[in-house]
Amino acid sequence: MPAATFNGVVIAQATDDEVVIVEDNVYFPRYAVNPDYLQPSSHTSRCPWKGLASYYNVVADGATSDNAAWYYTAPFEAAREIQDRIAFWRGVEVQR
Repeated sequence: MPAATFNGVVIAQATDDEVVIVEDNVYFPRYAVNPDYLQPSSHTSRCPWKGLASYYNVVADGATSDNAAWYYTAPFEAAREIQDRIAFWRGVEVQR
C-alpha cells in the first residue's frame, strides 16, 4: 500500500489502484492525504507537458519541509490523470 511519511508521521496512504505514477512520482488522491500536515505555499513551478504546479509545505511533529508537496489543479490534457492529486519530495519518504 503506497504511503508518504515525514518525520515519522504518515501523511498520505492509498491502495495501489488509487495512486497514479508519473515520472516515478506517486500521486495520491487528495482524499488520501491528511490536510492537517499541509500548509499552503506561494511557490509555483511550470512543467512543459503538465502545466502549472502549486505547492504545500509539509509539517509534522515539529519539523517542516518547504514546498515538499505539489499538485496540479488544471494540468494540460496530457497529464489529466494527475488533476487534484498530490505528490511529495524533499524529505518526504514515499513507499510504493
